[in-house]
This record gives sequence, structure tokens and C-alpha cells, in this order.
Amino acid sequence: MPDTLAIITQIKNTRTFILALVKDLSTEQLNKIPEGFNNNIIWNIAHLTAAQQNMCYVRSGLEVTVEEKHFTPFLSGTKPDQFIRKEEIDSIFEVLLNSMDRLAADYASDIFVQFDPWDKRYGMKLNSIADAINFVPFHEGMHIGYIMALKKLV
Repeated sequence: MPDTLAIITQIKNTRTFILALVKDLSTEQLNKIPEGFNNNIIWNIAHLTAAQQNMCYVRSGLEVTVEEKHFTPFLSGTKPDQFIRKEEIDSIFEVLLNSMDRLAADYASDIFVQFDPWDKRYGMKLNSIADAINFVPFHEGMHIGYIMALKKLV
């Protein structure tokens, strides 16, 4: 099995790539929901943090490590319900990266002592925190695809 801390580093590097991908987009472009889509680029980016927090912390019976405003509004099954201003976008970008540093520290500190197994809709079963962390790059890869598709349309 791959080194879990190395996977967390890979996730942070992927997230840095995502931020570089959208750095030239305006606040309006980040918020635009093109026809045929249910969400926008900034929702997809914030969703990465919310989903990782849900998979790693909530499934382990722990409190999330991000503010509520960065969690519940961006969970699976939600969609954008308001325009996100520049200051909040900057906060979403900061949390996207900082949450990986926190995950690495928490994983190294062995705080993940339990895990509620989860059958993901992609035919994968997550049985441990290591499984959850290993699943994150797959999930984020899908959302990079959505972000790239949305970027072409905004």
C-alpha cells in the first residue's frame, strides 16, 4: 500500500495545480453556472475540501477541521445558492491547501482510531482512514475534469 503521507502530499500538489488552473478567472467566472450544469467552478473547488473532511474526519467520528461555511454548503448533493465574493473565494483557496497540512499532521498523530465503512457509489468500499485518503485523488481527479469543462464555458 502506498505511503499515506505521500498521498496527502500528492493531493496538496494536485490542489495547487487546480488553483493555478483557475488563477486568471474573475469572481464572476468562478461563480457562473453554464447551461446544463448544476454548479460552478468555485463550488467544485470548495467541494473538494468538504468531501475530504467528510470522508476523513466525519467517517472517523471526529469534528471537521474547517469552518462550517467551508463544509455543509459544499457537500455532495448541494449546489450553489449564492454568489461567492472575492474575499470568500480567497478563503476557500486558503482552506483547500491548509486542510491538507492539517490532515497530514492529524494522520501522523494517529487521531484516526475508528472509521465507519462506506460503500462509495463508484463501486469502492472505504474501510479505513487509509482507504479514504487513497480515494481522495480519484475523487479530485473527477472534479478537475468538471472544473476544466466549466472553464471552457465561462
